[in-house]
Amino acid sequence: MIAPDLDLVLPDELGALHFVGIGGSGMSGIARMMHARGHRVTGSDRAESPTVQALREVGIPVAIGHDAAHIDGADALVVTGALWQDNAEYVAALERGIPVLHRANALAWLVRGERLVAIAGAHGKSTSTGMAVEALRQLGHDPSFVNGAVIQSAGTSAAWGTGDLFVIEADESDGSFLLYDTALAIITNIDSDHLDHYGSAQGIEDAFYRFASRVRETVVLSADDEATRRLAARLRADHEAGLSGPRLVTFGTAPDADLRLTAIGEEGPVAFTVEGEGGSATGRLAIPGRHNAVNAAGVIAMLGVLDVPLAQAVSALDGFAGTQRRFESHGEADGVRLYDDYAHHPAEVAAALQTARSVVGSGRVIAVHQPHLYSRTRAMATEFAAVYETGADHTIVLDVYGAREDPIPGVTGALVADAFADAGHVSYRPDWDDAARRVAEIAQPGDIVMTLSCGDVYRIIPQIRDALDGRMRP
Repeated sequence: MIAPDLDLVLPDELGALHFVGIGGSGMSGIARMMHARGHRVTGSDRAESPTVQALREVGIPVAIGHDAAHIDGADALVVTGALWQDNAEYVAALERGIPVLHRANALAWLVRGERLVAIAGAHGKSTSTGMAVEALRQLGHDPSFVNGAVIQSAGTSAAWGTGDLFVIEADESDGSFLLYDTALAIITNIDSDHLDHYGSAQGIEDAFYRFASRVRETVVLSADDEATRRLAARLRADHEAGLSGPRLVTFGTAPDADLRLTAIGEEGPVAFTVEGEGGSATGRLAIPGRHNAVNAAGVIAMLGVLDVPLAQAVSALDGFAGTQRRFESHGEADGVRLYDDYAHHPAEVAAALQTARSVVGSGRVIAVHQPHLYSRTRAMATEFAAVYETGADHTIVLDVYGAREDPIPGVTGALVADAFADAGHVSYRPDWDDAARRVAEIAQPGDIVMTLSCGDVYRIIPQIRDALDGRMRP
């Protein structure tokens, strides 16, 4: 894993940039922003994709595969933390003395001098960032933004705006959210994840404290999450001790939240009522899920900090259509609805399955789980099994998507499958063709089949579609 350099002094000019792994939603967004500002940008990725093609269409050359020759002419390399350290382009840059920037360092360079709205948290930050961008656009603020997922209404994950706000998804996984000079922050929640980087749950909470205490204006944070409540207590203690710090605003269903969710309607597109100093207002999103009502409350609270009246803030979210890979519909095959979700932590999986349950009606929810990271699978196999066994009617488990990690002996998808209390609720199918056939054996018209992982599990959806459609042939 390549970590961001939190002490790196960024130069005034970066010159020509080459992005290794440019097809990722975060990397592609930063590349677009650099290109739009006149930098010569090139990139490489391991495979063709719609994102790669879209980058070419705006004039960014992208090579498929990785080769040292691809970095010729580059003044700096931009890489992701998931890059293998034996990557040919990365190795060549080190040998030639070409500066290597983690994508978070490149983003920090982009947002210098901006009034930055940074949205952080273990879960929900991509969706909350999309909501913030959508609402600010509806209200006429036209922010610049970089998100970790494509915002459906904007059709992109990043764009320059004409307003004075710059909204970003701030990643805590590797500590890179500590790079930014943040004016306003939303913290959705804090969870025990990324222990490979932090070592302990306390290490994660301490990082969020460092992030929040450096915010210049206001921190908006959840009143429902135990860890964010502890964070709020630490920040208030700083105030009482006479230390300077940001203003705090809380949101959620808790009775003491500054902006309170007093009602959530979960059947179909989620409806909600919020109450605060500005009275009360009722809204309805275009997407389902109780967790999305909570995400919306955080954004509405942030808009209140910007002096947007409550009713206007709520109505500005009416048209929010979600972000890609967050309960994203992939149509229907033989009467079975197909969805994909980025969920890769037990808490995220639980929220995604609850969302599916809210719209499936009398049908069943069939999950296709691709474990992400060997370390996370080893540490959380039991938790994943419990969540899937509770939330889905049947789960098909694939093998581990290792991403930045080397395999760990004995760690496969079977760890999750074997942790089910009832083996009849799970099928371990490491072969994707076999997994798709198993879906076709189980799924009936009216059911929902949902793939879940931040790996490449969405690529199995065409195979599932073919298997479902094949049932109709003689």
